Amino acid sequence: MDDQEQWFVVQTLSGHEMKIKESMEKRLAIAELESSIHDVLVPMERVTEVKLGKKTTINRKFFPGYILVNADLYKDDNQIDDGVWTFVNETNGIIGFVGGEKPVPLSEAEINDILEQLNRGEKDTKPRIDFDIGENVKIRDGAFANFEGRIESIDPDRGKLKLSVSIFGRFTPVEVEYWQIERG
Repeated sequence: MDDQEQWFVVQTLSGHEMKIKESMEKRLAIAELESSIHDVLVPMERVTEVKLGKKTTINRKFFPGYILVNADLYKDDNQIDDGVWTFVNETNGIIGFVGGEKPVPLSEAEINDILEQLNRGEKDTKPRIDFDIGENVKIRDGAFANFEGRIESIDPDRGKLKLSVSIFGRFTPVEVEYWQIERG
């Protein structure tokens, strides 16, 4: 990464992030700005969730309504490059740079954290867990189907929940996968 090349956060219309990314990438060659705008990124992760009893995997955006643009926005004299500024701001669906008239680029640590999360996300598919500790739930699948219990702990990396289930009048710890339960 050279001295001028930096990552900026750009606000977009929510739900249009991928269209905006594709539009910018197509227009770059026409505008002859490939040397000034290096990358457009919509950070996403793969998430497994259960809807209507079916397990599905979706791509979920880290920052809905925002994209990251790697660009040479500032010239050597610390003035904004009008060509890059105009190109980004005049893209359909763009609201503007975060920071307004003088956007502040992401620090190297911030962008490295985001890129690391993306690399981790390519390898792993995270389960989407919408439950809280202490919540009462019903087990709908597995050896303990139709039992009710209280969530004692959540392990989001493994997609498992530890429940306290009353079996023959005694509370017993049971480990289940997130998709095996429903709200009680």
